[in-house]
Amino acid sequence: MTLLVLLLAGVAFASAEGHADSGVLLKDFLYRVLNFGLMVALLVYFLRKPLKKGLVGRTEEIETALAEARQAKEEAEAKFAEYDRKLARATEEIAEISAAIRREGELEKQKIIENAEQMAIKIEQDAGKTAEIEVAKARKELQQEAVRLAVNLAEELLKKNFTQDDDTRLIDEYMQKVGELH
Repeated sequence: MTLLVLLLAGVAFASAEGHADSGVLLKDFLYRVLNFGLMVALLVYFLRKPLKKGLVGRTEEIETALAEARQAKEEAEAKFAEYDRKLARATEEIAEISAAIRREGELEKQKIIENAEQMAIKIEQDAGKTAEIEVAKARKELQQEAVRLAVNLAEELLKKNFTQDDDTRLIDEYMQKVGELH
């Protein structure tokens, strides 16, 4: 293909110089083609190995970069999976803690209600005992007041109705009884 392009270029160049000899032109063209071919052959011969090494090196670099990218992707996916598992575990733990807190709250509520009921019963019992004590105390005070009033009333009656003769008679009776005892 390159040779065809060069031949056509040579023909076009030769036709542009219409007055030159076609044999000289063809020789000049062939010389240039041969010169170009030798130059290409020398370049290929000397540059093939370094160019091949450079391309192989570049290919290896690309393959290494791709391998590193794959490895980094796998590591990132592994980390993501690990974090996803941790997040799932954390969510489960949060749910468990929340359920435990609710259970403890219910137990505490039940204990408070039971304590309140026990305290109400105790208060009721204490109130009953206190009422009984107060009633007994009031009865005793009423009895004492009744006795005091009866003594006062009897004293007043004795003062009004008791005479000197009654006094003498009581003393005599007392003496008689004391004498009988001894």
